[in-house]
Amino acid sequence: MKDYEALSRKHFDRQAAEYDQRDTYYYSRNGKISCRDIASLLRHHPYRTLLDVGCGTGFLLELLSAQRSAEYHGLDLSEEMLRMAEKKQIPGVSFTAGSAEELPFASETFDVVTCSQSFHHYPHPEKAMAEAFRVLKPGGLYILSDTGIGGVGGWIDNHILFRLSTSGDCHTENRKGIARGMERAGFTVTDSRQIKGFIYTVTGRK
Repeated sequence: MKDYEALSRKHFDRQAAEYDQRDTYYYSRNGKISCRDIASLLRHHPYRTLLDVGCGTGFLLELLSAQRSAEYHGLDLSEEMLRMAEKKQIPGVSFTAGSAEELPFASETFDVVTCSQSFHHYPHPEKAMAEAFRVLKPGGLYILSDTGIGGVGGWIDNHILFRLSTSGDCHTENRKGIARGMERAGFTVTDSRQIKGFIYTVTGRK
């Protein structure tokens, strides 16, 4: 079986130095769309602690820190992406290298957990959702924004194209599938929206 986490780490290590500047589908375009949507959703939401899973270069954390002072944590597999994030010296943010499927944080730590444009890189998505649920405080929000499709197109991606890919992409899902996954993990889905094209954001409450 492919080591999707190793492939993702290599893929994003290679992209890190120019990720923010190259505003294309292959680089940061979809990520920026998702991050801006999440920042908009959180603009008036009260929170003190937030974890961004798959934080990359810290684009979302930079947006959020400019909106509100809080305790921010970013986690990513790619140490090169984290190195670029740390260079930004974003106020109130600390970064950790690690996997979404084994979060190195205590249970019931965060008011909000976010995940933008990285969920399709997770080989065991149910584990990632379970971990997000675990580290959230009761009543906390899990906001997941990604690009994905269902139906025949999703089947082709998951069973053919992603098996040939070397970028670490391994699992596509549309927003209805993500909502069902959240519910199985114990969340109550409070919002589900299509943002642009196949990009969506789904919010669940613990």
